[in-house]
Amino acid sequence: MNVSGMLYGAKLLNIVEFPTSEVLGSEASEYEIYNLIERCGSVFIKPIFKGGVGKKGKSGLIGRTSNLKAALAEKERLYFAEYKVGNVVYKSRGVTFEGAVPAKHEIYFSITDSTRYRAPVMTLTHHGGMDIEELDKSQIIEVPFDPLTGLKSFVISNALSDLNAPREIVSPLVQHLPKLWDLYHHHGMSTLELNPIRMMEGKSGSLIPVACDFKCGFDRDDPRMHRLNLPDDLFVTDANEFEHEINELRTYQGQSDVYVINEKGTILAPTFGGGANSLVTEVLGNDAIISSDFGGNPPYEKMKDVMRICLKFYLKQTNVLFIIGGKANNTDIFDTFRAMADALRDYFSVQGPTPLYVVIGRGGPNLIRGMGAFKDVLDALRIPYRIFGFDSAMTDVVNYAQEADRWMKRGGRAQVAKMLGLPPDA
Repeated sequence: MNVSGMLYGAKLLNIVEFPTSEVLGSEASEYEIYNLIERCGSVFIKPIFKGGVGKKGKSGLIGRTSNLKAALAEKERLYFAEYKVGNVVYKSRGVTFEGAVPAKHEIYFSITDSTRYRAPVMTLTHHGGMDIEELDKSQIIEVPFDPLTGLKSFVISNALSDLNAPREIVSPLVQHLPKLWDLYHHHGMSTLELNPIRMMEGKSGSLIPVACDFKCGFDRDDPRMHRLNLPDDLFVTDANEFEHEINELRTYQGQSDVYVINEKGTILAPTFGGGANSLVTEVLGNDAIISSDFGGNPPYEKMKDVMRICLKFYLKQTNVLFIIGGKANNTDIFDTFRAMADALRDYFSVQGPTPLYVVIGRGGPNLIRGMGAFKDVLDALRIPYRIFGFDSAMTDVVNYAQEADRWMKRGGRAQVAKMLGLPPDA
């Protein structure tokens, strides 16, 4: 997720006039916090993490209070709170104060692109406010719909009928939920999730859906997302310097999706394509330094910059440079391979040689020319390599890269160092 929480969520939802809970940021004065408590009865204090970072409530990272003194104490506790997900530790950068919304019913709602249906999918349940994975399948419904017609009221009405939802929540949801498709579709989103939407009783006695938590992800290559004028640093989580430099290249053609898996890994794997990325990341595990997708037919200049940054940060510790992707449809393999090979040659020219084994597996337009260009550079640098064509099973290529890494660790690195005229421990 790129945006998580109501600080920005409320601003985005206001674009389509979807009701939201009241929210104040870290800069709120004591007077403003006090007035919010007076209006709402109590407030939730939540840490601000960039991106969606998991189940903060279950980790004790959400406070609730009905008096100012306790609210300020919770602000102090959570302002720089840390949250660990796997090997990554996220640090809070402030808090929000969100007014409580009294309600009997809580709704979970999301829209996301589905590769299964090749269409957007609405997920809905009136048992919200909890992890939907914990719900029985009969309590939640998934409905694909036509993006040309959008999310119509009858789609929501039929879904609620199938769920046997309480009658009093049907009409308010049918009126308001279609607005979320407008927000999703017209601003380049790939995922939008509200959990919970609390059904608050209005002055007339009818229920009003009020969003109390918000998450969304964007297709960073969709120009429509720029309509929102969101700050650039919103899309950088707790990125290290490497990720930050790669993200700077998103302004150019092609993808630049990268995430550091293990700072101490030994296989540097620039990967092309989402399917290849999933397979490589899963199989290599902690041996991989990064998880990446550099597809989308990047031009020579961008691919050379991407490779230059990867080498600058991680080549010294790398045993295997593993360049892998599926059979491309429109990516010019000659351009991408020539750019990567030139970046490697430039690195050796400036920084000096380093022991390395190169494994390449790819398919697509101008494949033979691209492999020939890479081979010429590797031969000139005296680096051992193995190149696989489009007819090789990707799993076999990944397994070969792992075996090459194990060989390097068992003494192969010292042998390569000797070939390059370096000390054995280089």
